[in-house]
Amino acid sequence: MEMMRSQAVLEASRREIREVSFPTDRSGVPLKISEFFGENVFNVLHAQEIPAEHREKISEFISSDEKQLPKELAEIIANAVIDWAMSKGVTHYCHWFWPLTESSAEKHDAFLDLDKGRPIECLSAGQLIKGEPDASSFPSGGMRSTFEARGYTTWDLSSNMFIMEGASGKTLYIPTAFFSYLGDALDKKIPLLRSTERLSLVMTELLQLMGHKEVKKVDVNLGPEQEYFLVDKSFYYQRPDLIMTDRTLIGSLPAKNQQLEDHYFGAIDQRVLSMMQELELELYKLGIPAKTRHNEVAPSQYELACIYQEANMATDQNQVTMTVLKNVASRHGFVALLHEKPYQGINGSGKHLNWSMCDNTGHNLLSPGQTNEERLLFLFMVAITQKAVYLHNDAIRMSIATHSNDLRLGGHEAPPSIISVYLGDMLPKLFGRLKEDENADLSIDEKRLLSLGTEKLSYVLADNSDRNRTSPFAFTGNKFELRAAGSSCNPALPITILNAAVANVASEATGRLKEMLSSGVELNTAIRKLTLSLYEESEKIIFNGNGYTEEWVKEAEKRGLAHFKNTVEALEVLQDKNRY
Repeated sequence: MEMMRSQAVLEASRREIREVSFPTDRSGVPLKISEFFGENVFNVLHAQEIPAEHREKISEFISSDEKQLPKELAEIIANAVIDWAMSKGVTHYCHWFWPLTESSAEKHDAFLDLDKGRPIECLSAGQLIKGEPDASSFPSGGMRSTFEARGYTTWDLSSNMFIMEGASGKTLYIPTAFFSYLGDALDKKIPLLRSTERLSLVMTELLQLMGHKEVKKVDVNLGPEQEYFLVDKSFYYQRPDLIMTDRTLIGSLPAKNQQLEDHYFGAIDQRVLSMMQELELELYKLGIPAKTRHNEVAPSQYELACIYQEANMATDQNQVTMTVLKNVASRHGFVALLHEKPYQGINGSGKHLNWSMCDNTGHNLLSPGQTNEERLLFLFMVAITQKAVYLHNDAIRMSIATHSNDLRLGGHEAPPSIISVYLGDMLPKLFGRLKEDENADLSIDEKRLLSLGTEKLSYVLADNSDRNRTSPFAFTGNKFELRAAGSSCNPALPITILNAAVANVASEATGRLKEMLSSGVELNTAIRKLTLSLYEESEKIIFNGNGYTEEWVKEAEKRGLAHFKNTVEALEVLQDKNRY
């Protein structure tokens, strides 16, 4: 073994850094990211291959209540797509979907067809819109018998088609939903879309009742942070445990480990940096807005974070990101590990899901705002979200439960398995003012100026609240961050549960507000009273302290919060048919 390890060290140390070249113009000047961003993406609302008048009709269809895309529009889109794809050297297409696993699925078909024996390239409207992969070998949640094999995919118009480049060819990926012969959802996309539409419907009704008649739609925004480990192939292929389980099962901790946490935000190794740069290049071409890269706390652990997108699009893009990450890492002699806890005794990998709501005017409903009226609306939305998490903390815990995430939760900066809400210092103060005085000033306290004790550095503004890295669900300024999700998960399930929970409480709030208004309570007074009621009814979910202490476990039990120690316990939530 010692000889094998020495050989692996020698191989790893001799690997050359793979050079990555960004696109250039004809004169060799490097292009800005904005100049090639999304070059491998086909967006039906902006594609120049589709005439403007047809793009307008497509936009009207997407925003309407119509159920079926008119055949003539589908044919126009299909013809434009194949022309665009073939101009980029694409030979195949696939319907790409998320079955009830943590990975994506695809079946490739060539554009090739035969017309009276003559070979032609073709993508019909029917092929674009509908596919039929065999469904019998995918999990179905017990909804179907194994012998019932028929399943269908249907194009998701709200997500962009894209081109994936292989070593010897290119393939057009068409994002789709996956369902059974009887129309049962067999994937995670359909429930996600249902939950976002339900949340939009309920929240729009509530906001219009509050006087915001300009609001016609509310979108869910999502910004996933993707953590991962890299291990050199020469080490990886010496470890059968890593190969078979994505984690180490035997061995001892190295002398130099995570004791000093000096890897965090450290200078990025040049070989790793080259891998990151090629990864970003691939993501930019796919229209994925990779923003942040850095060393994580554990040795050989890293993070990639993207700019916020609409939740369905962001989830599609995160699934693509994980695939591209593994492919690019391999080109650089690495294996990318997405297991939540590949190594004992050091930080595991999470996928922090930054969640917020935004109306069609561009207003973030979780942004504090500038006026008293805006801050009251903000507190109302916080209270609704807080109560949603309180009522359904067990379901949210279930949604992030996997055998690998069980190994991560509860230590090394991963939150505990008890779901709670962190609001920081400022928000409880604002709710306290609301309780003391119905007409309270909701101005947020001015930020403190911090002196750093030297004339060479300017004074800086301190935030109104610190951060709590042990909190599973934390408010972080203008969004909530679900920190409990694991690095390998598809974000769709936890976001579906969260959307549905918030929609449920928003619907309740609409009913209560209508009752108050019908009884003669003035609108602003009614909103203030309801905001405070929702907050007080769910205060038990708020915890700003250290989530790792035994005292918190006992306190959470007193508060009636769910404490599932593992996935088996958490999945029992699904047996409660009175609630779910």
